[in-house]
Amino acid sequence: MRKHSIICAGIDTGKRKLDVALDGCPGEQLQVSNSEEGHQRLSAWLRQRKVKRVGIEASGGYEQAVVCRLRRDGFRVVLLQPAQVRAYAKFHLQRAKNDKIDAALIAACTAAVRKLHAAPDPRLVRLAEHQTLIDQIVDQIARAKNYLESCRDPRLRRFWQDEIKRFRGLFKTELKALVAAIRQHRDLSERLDLIASVDGIAVRTATAILVRLPEIGRISREQAAALAGLAPYDNDSGERDGARHIWGGRGRLRNSLYGAAFAASFHWNAELVELYKRLIAAGKEHKVALVACARKLLIFANAVVARGTPWESRAATTP
Repeated sequence: MRKHSIICAGIDTGKRKLDVALDGCPGEQLQVSNSEEGHQRLSAWLRQRKVKRVGIEASGGYEQAVVCRLRRDGFRVVLLQPAQVRAYAKFHLQRAKNDKIDAALIAACTAAVRKLHAAPDPRLVRLAEHQTLIDQIVDQIARAKNYLESCRDPRLRRFWQDEIKRFRGLFKTELKALVAAIRQHRDLSERLDLIASVDGIAVRTATAILVRLPEIGRISREQAAALAGLAPYDNDSGERDGARHIWGGRGRLRNSLYGAAFAASFHWNAELVELYKRLIAAGKEHKVALVACARKLLIFANAVVARGTPWESRAATTP
């Protein structure tokens, strides 16, 4: 018998199919294709059973279409990270695994969730795909540069040089297109300008922050750092004081901030230059200092969006 007043469903996502189960109802299961027709059938099935909350595990993008459909149809969708589902299974000593079992596990995990977050802005969900394309182009440029460095054949070197040039052209074109898409929405455009006003945050990093952190300006500095995976966590036990380490968070956002901090802490942001020098003088390692600068850069961006006024450096305002 179901133990919760809210009826919860869990979906195990595959490339071609979706397995669905209801929490506390072993006989209530469904399998549909991961297609528009399958999503329509799934929505009707959930509505007939008066389901209010649907849990689904992030699955490399295969879940995105069904999540959008269910949210559009009025269901409260909880997007669970694989680590959350694994931890829940481990806590309940559940070792058996197949698609139907996983669907029931996700349903139970969904019912156990106490803190629900608002659904993300659908505009930013679409823009995130474009941002990911830009990130992938940057990755291709880095790979091509590595191939070029290890290549000695003149013809092959010209090939990789042409590839780098081509990818750089794609990068400029796609970044320009993404900014144009953002500019179509006044509120997003204003937010982008505020973020980009911070010394050391170029347009590419500003779009990454805007798209990857929709909560920007509405959360505390600690929450922003945690979501970006830039918050240092304690590692103490008894009398042992362990080293603090960053962990988790949104990897692509963290990478963008780390890359921006690398330049900003040496050239573009006077406060980060000062912070980096102070940390190095205190004996901190280079990478630790850069992570601190990346965290501070995000805190600056969060602050300007929260107050709605552009960045002003302390160095610029000091008489």
